[in-house]
Amino acid sequence: MSKQQPTTDDIRAFAPKLMELTDEVLFGDVWERPGLSKRDRSLITVAALTALYRTNELPFHIVRARENGVSKDELIELFTHLAFYAGWPNAMTAARIAIEQLPETE
Repeated sequence: MSKQQPTTDDIRAFAPKLMELTDEVLFGDVWERPGLSKRDRSLITVAALTALYRTNELPFHIVRARENGVSKDELIELFTHLAFYAGWPNAMTAARIAIEQLPETE
């Protein structure tokens, strides 16, 4: 039996300062800086997470990217492009995660 991943609330209870920094600094400051749009930040973040094989964080950021205006086709192009720069397995895994996260109707 696989164990369920800890939720954000679980992490908040375990490491409250880490979640405070996540909320206030990462999402409250860095993501709100005017130098890049949230759409561009999402593209950069999904690309970095794909390249670094950060599969735990990818589902959240793929959904967030769609919310920030990144199209499904743009995500597909991102994964295809990264296959050559970050490795085929990384891109294929990211594509699988995107399929799981995105509704079929898109």
